[in-house]
Amino acid sequence: MTSTVFNVTFDCADPYALASFWSDVTGQPLGDDDHPGDPAAAIAMPAGFQLYFERVPEPKTVKNRVHVCLRPDDRRELEVDRLLALGATIVADRREENGAGWVVFADPEGNEFCVLRSAAEREAMEQANG
Repeated sequence: MTSTVFNVTFDCADPYALASFWSDVTGQPLGDDDHPGDPAAAIAMPAGFQLYFERVPEPKTVKNRVHVCLRPDDRRELEVDRLLALGATIVADRREENGAGWVVFADPEGNEFCVLRSAAEREAMEQANG
């Protein structure tokens, strides 16, 4: 017997605002019934699960134990610039001179997530090293 991931939940102060940020990040719309002030909001992802945002009374206080890793469709550097423009902040820059590595970001409520290299960048590096 196995299980399927139904959603990944983000505890937050403002579900609609944080879901709007992640909607911009992923290019997926919020649910039609999600509105400012609602206690929860969700984004249905093409892979069949949801990003779910739920209001909680306490603020984030420590590093996430689970985080989202994003693989951009285009070059990582373009995605880094786009995410910064959307309001993300860089927590740690793990990029290496040879193009490997990743960037750790925080969303507007401090939840960490990573941006990896694109599939094309990864493949190009493997071919150059192979």
